[in-house]
Amino acid sequence: MTGNIGIALRFGLLATLWGASFLFIKVGLTGLSPSQVALARLAFGALALALIVLIQRPRLPREPVIWGHFAVMGLLMCVIPFQLFAWAETRISSGLASIFNATTPLLTVLIGGVILRQERLTRGATIGLGFGFAGVLTIVGVWNGLGSADLLGQLACLGAATCYGTSFVYMRHFLGKRHIEPTVLAFGQVTLGTVMMLALSPLVATGPVHLNLAVALSMAALGALSTGVAYIWNARIIVAWGATNAAAVTYLTPVVGVVLGVVVLHEPLTWNQPAGALLVILGILAAHGRLTLKRRRPAVVSV
Repeated sequence: MTGNIGIALRFGLLATLWGASFLFIKVGLTGLSPSQVALARLAFGALALALIVLIQRPRLPREPVIWGHFAVMGLLMCVIPFQLFAWAETRISSGLASIFNATTPLLTVLIGGVILRQERLTRGATIGLGFGFAGVLTIVGVWNGLGSADLLGQLACLGAATCYGTSFVYMRHFLGKRHIEPTVLAFGQVTLGTVMMLALSPLVATGPVHLNLAVALSMAALGALSTGVAYIWNARIIVAWGATNAAAVTYLTPVVGVVLGVVVLHEPLTWNQPAGALLVILGILAAHGRLTLKRRRPAVVSV
């Protein structure tokens, strides 16, 4: 019982941290450029994961090919999407960014169905993608036209979610059978992502820096908690509850993100955003076979 309560507590904290990450990004942008936010997030995340590795002392892989895969994961899972989300939030609200992040499971299904032969799109996945596409169109508000700067921010969020989906498919294909500990995987991809971001920083992470306590604490929380510790919690939840049940955190993350954006940052919320988010969530449920209705067997009449 105590173990289940502990896992449930981690589940709630995980949803809170991932939902709050969009708030942390928004606060960080008050003193940093988007690329500086991405660099700070990676640096704090790498430090937190390095400390966890030092304490737990897991076996690190020695094969260069695995570290090559970690580098690809760092690019797809960290460097590109972290910058895209930060850049997007200079144009859209943190709550809206969190809603678009919820499309990641659907994009993973789509990319996996196209790239991996063993994961062809099922009828449920196709229906789920249809719901998700309708949800994105609703969130964007296509009836208002497609020429605004907000659209660019929303497309950047979809690009970031596509990177996440691609990284999950890549990981499943190249690392799925290697049984790498989640802590090692997180440490490898975040650390190499930090190295890549540091190499790019003289070109992209330019501009003045205006640090204050709110910006510093937000970056520390975004990196150490939402990027570092949260990944470890997610792995433990998957072990305890299974991947399908653990994926339910995707339903709560946008709720947390929207509520924090409205309450803390006083961001506006239009009716089409939660309506579109609901369609996306229905799409995730359908894609994972959770909206199937059981057919009643016809009654057998004895004569």
